[in-house]
Amino acid sequence: QVQLVESGGGSVQPGGSLRLSCAALGRITTSINDMGWYRQAPGKEREWVASITSGGRPIYHASARGRFTISRDDARATTSLQMNSLKPEDTAVYFCNGVVNGRLWWGQGTQVTVSS
Repeated sequence: QVQLVESGGGSVQPGGSLRLSCAALGRITTSINDMGWYRQAPGKEREWVASITSGGRPIYHASARGRFTISRDDARATTSLQMNSLKPEDTAVYFCNGVVNGRLWWGQGTQVTVSS
């Protein structure tokens, strides 16, 4: 069994920064494939934010490009999302996902609130 566990959410003022982390825990028997971040705001569908391939290539949604940076540390089985210049519209529950042991897993989510 594998778990993805997010951390690093919280409240911040507009223009501030937060760093989210996601760790893959459990019995990992293969290399981790693509990893990514999604978010879901109240009353809205879950939307993709950013992904990073197994080779380390980042891909961003237009709303995240230039402000967010996704990274991964395969030795620690983690992915991180550095979020700068945060806006109120970034407020959402952020979820990480990853293909581990040939299966897609999701974390439980971490709340990010951007408000003055």
